[in-house]
Amino acid sequence: MGITKAGFPFVSVTTASEAIGAYIRSYAQQLTGAERTLKRNTRDGIYNILYTKENGQRLAADLYYPGSLSLARKQAAAGVLSRWVRPADMRIAPQRKRWTKEEDRVLLRLSNDTEAASVLGRTEKSCLIRRWRLRNGLTASTTSQ
Repeated sequence: MGITKAGFPFVSVTTASEAIGAYIRSYAQQLTGAERTLKRNTRDGIYNILYTKENGQRLAADLYYPGSLSLARKQAAAGVLSRWVRPADMRIAPQRKRWTKEEDRVLLRLSNDTEAASVLGRTEKSCLIRRWRLRNGLTASTTSQ
């Protein structure tokens, strides 16, 4: 937990436990709305789950509220995170729309990205990139949303 080199607040949770990783992901998603995909890193085989900016602030505030049982340095870091304010000229990235298996099937069935974009309600660029990733085996398995 802290401030990145770029000046953004962050909370990072590292665990080897799949159960703890799944719990943190679920807890943080309920709290912040941010979706995370659990994937072990290749070097250590552990999960590194990262939340930045407002999501990091919300998570830190919920974990390290005043009077909570915590290390003093963590409580102080949470206080630093709470004071960050998004610069007025910094846009907020839209929430990602995850691809479903059905969308993948439609995308692969249709022959051009313009038509696929219209049918799927996505951009042509999004369709182009997804199709390329599917054909080259570079995507994580799609969700069943």
